[in-house]
Amino acid sequence: MARRRQSVTIKHVAADAEVSLQTVSRVINKEPNVRPAMQERVQASIDKLGYVPSIAAQRMSGSRSYLILALNDRERTIADWRAREGNDWVDQMLLGGMLKCAEHGYRMIVELVDTHSDHVERELSAALASLQPDGVILTPPHSDNPLITGLLARKSVPYVRIGSLGNGSGIPVSMDDEGSARLATEHLIAIGHKRIGFVAGPDEYALSQWRVDGWKAAMQAHGLSTQQLLYAGDFSLDSGKDAGAKFLSISDRPTAIIASNDQMTHGVLSAAKEFGLEVPRDLSLISFDNSPSVRFTQPPLTAIDQPVAETASIAAELLIAAQKGEEPPAGKVVVRAKLIERSSVAPPAR
Repeated sequence: MARRRQSVTIKHVAADAEVSLQTVSRVINKEPNVRPAMQERVQASIDKLGYVPSIAAQRMSGSRSYLILALNDRERTIADWRAREGNDWVDQMLLGGMLKCAEHGYRMIVELVDTHSDHVERELSAALASLQPDGVILTPPHSDNPLITGLLARKSVPYVRIGSLGNGSGIPVSMDDEGSARLATEHLIAIGHKRIGFVAGPDEYALSQWRVDGWKAAMQAHGLSTQQLLYAGDFSLDSGKDAGAKFLSISDRPTAIIASNDQMTHGVLSAAKEFGLEVPRDLSLISFDNSPSVRFTQPPLTAIDQPVAETASIAAELLIAAQKGEEPPAGKVVVRAKLIERSSVAPPAR
């Protein structure tokens, strides 16, 4: 019977480089107090032996866990997964966060937490106790949940708040929701639209109001009315249908509509078809998120591309930097979104 190949351990590296285990550990963990010559010597042994450090070994070598924990809303995430409608928020978060963590020898783990639960503190405390993460990434609406942010602050766990107003502790990171809504509105105004409806997201998400603010600011800057042009949705397909039906039933209906996520935009598109309107000839549409589904509608939807992967990458990098003793940036970190033009926008019909 063939013998199983023996795994290379940190002890083998130390013996080959003729240094202590502590020196090898400092090189593996990229600690600053190692002379360049010694670092090269240890790295040469690592390369020669093909040693791959495990998280367990790294955790044993010091106070770090080399884990970043990302929290996402349980109810909405599970609903999106079950619906299989193309929402790729979690995929993009994993793409950006996991790749950045891997660059630094870290791992990222995603946990789903119900932000409305009375047991949210207990659930999060259990996750923190078992994983002992070096930092936590909060996504909306967790970013502004005082039970969650308060618990992390009390336990001195560094955390990044994506889509947060930035009040209180933690590092706020914004995807420029207000600026993105203004960008979409300005794009429509530039080609002649004056009646532009806006479908907002739910109030529990701070970013919902930011987007409304951006739309209003652009409209007011051009002397355009917003009366009867705002609808409070809940990010669901049905609320988009309801918004579309409301807007398209009024006598002076909008010639363009911006909806705060892709699902609501799909709902508006469905309502337009029920009213016998053609997009973009009779109604222009702009969506938020730019998930895969918007490319396959008829017509494909112009959309604000939310930089989720880049934002998650920056969030992970900020937490890793905090572990190295680096000071967080002053104020809010802003990651700019961009407008992806497709076939759902045209000048208003004469």
